[in-house]
Amino acid sequence: MIALVMTLFFVQAPPAKKIDIVSVTGCLREQGSNWMLVAATDPVPSLANQAQGDDIPKTAPAGKNAFRLIGISEFNFPQHRDHTMVIRGLFIKDKVSRINVTSAVEAVASCVAGAPK
Repeated sequence: MIALVMTLFFVQAPPAKKIDIVSVTGCLREQGSNWMLVAATDPVPSLANQAQGDDIPKTAPAGKNAFRLIGISEFNFPQHRDHTMVIRGLFIKDKVSRINVTSAVEAVASCVAGAPK
């Protein structure tokens, strides 16, 4: 009985999936009830705080990714609709990858030509 208790005590839980904080830049679009970042760059490791200075591009990049944005209630996305944004947050990779937004900064007041609607 003691061996069974010791075995159960030392069994470790599987490691939790790591969720990275990333930065992506792309075109902010409203699609139905979802806010999406389309024509977005690849996610790069980042801090959760706001992008500043050289982290904010002067022209809209032409990325190939799309991310559904979640946790957005404190951001005023309607005023930035169809603008290029630098989004930072927790990256959740899935069939439709999501970013739980921690900061949002407008980079350019337009989107790259050809960005998906």
